[in-house]
Amino acid sequence: MGMSEAGEGASEEAKARAPEYMRDEKLSEECKMLLPHLPKTKGWVGHHLYKYEGFWHNNRHLDGLLSYQRHFSANDGDVLLVTTPKSGTTWLKAAVFSIVNRVCHPPGSKNHPLLTENPHGIVPFIELQYYGSMPDFTNMPLPRLFSSHSPVISLPKSVQESHCKIIYLCRNPRDTFVSFWHFTNKLRTQAGAEATPIEETLNMFCNGESLCGPFWDHVVGYWNASLKKPDKVMFLRYEEVRAHPDEYFKKMAEFLGCPISEEEKGEGIVEELVKLCSFDHLSNLEVNKTGTGKFGEANNAFFRRGQAGDSANYFTSEMIDKLDKVTYEKFSPYGLIM
Repeated sequence: MGMSEAGEGASEEAKARAPEYMRDEKLSEECKMLLPHLPKTKGWVGHHLYKYEGFWHNNRHLDGLLSYQRHFSANDGDVLLVTTPKSGTTWLKAAVFSIVNRVCHPPGSKNHPLLTENPHGIVPFIELQYYGSMPDFTNMPLPRLFSSHSPVISLPKSVQESHCKIIYLCRNPRDTFVSFWHFTNKLRTQAGAEATPIEETLNMFCNGESLCGPFWDHVVGYWNASLKKPDKVMFLRYEEVRAHPDEYFKKMAEFLGCPISEEEKGEGIVEELVKLCSFDHLSNLEVNKTGTGKFGEANNAFFRRGQAGDSANYFTSEMIDKLDKVTYEKFSPYGLIM
């Protein structure tokens, strides 16, 4: 073996021993310099999670968040859709896109964008847009729609100081956890890894160790923001929205400054919007059964028929008590009931 070959071999060996984030060529130098100094814990899918501003992020999400904080310039007309993972994000994206674009894209149109593109492709996760790149949003159609899992404390200054609107959708922590556990195990299986037992994952969740967790701190942050600035932040509960979709489509339209007129109501526009964005309709579209997202995730991984209270099929009484105790301790001081 020549010296050059030996050198290349040593280089490859050193690269293989390096921390996972050092092997990610898309990560910024800022992120690579920061990560060694942050608390870290085991992630649900495989990568470590790192604690930044009190919340846990994987290296990809954190890299995008840092760039988002530094470079994003919010417009007063922007709309930011925020959730914790697996709290109804896909539905919220479809619903808000269809509401604000109902004139140029009538919900009954055979050429509606939601029929051929996954909601996550239509309304991008802003942190992932900033991961490894510097996106240009200047030519986006108005109003600009973005989604985020970032906690309120981490929102860019321009978002906090502008008149942009934020819709926050939260979900019962029991059902959020079960849905997230299913989702991450599906990703683990696709990557050739074993599924993580539910008891082990629940312990991490209750300790606050989940993507963009602690879950309860995330929810409380936006709950308080909605109380302080109700014209800027709309706080919704997934269970209520699912039970009364017609009512909440109208409320969201009002909040976003494009109220549904009496004429539109008479024409059945609300019912058409609800039908277009229903789970049955979206999940049966070919693009959502066979397509893949920006990072290779199967689109069908974002669609799981989880009914309210579905967690009862997976939890023991001890697990329910454990999770409910944390929820009560975290939410009751703020008058939050889930």
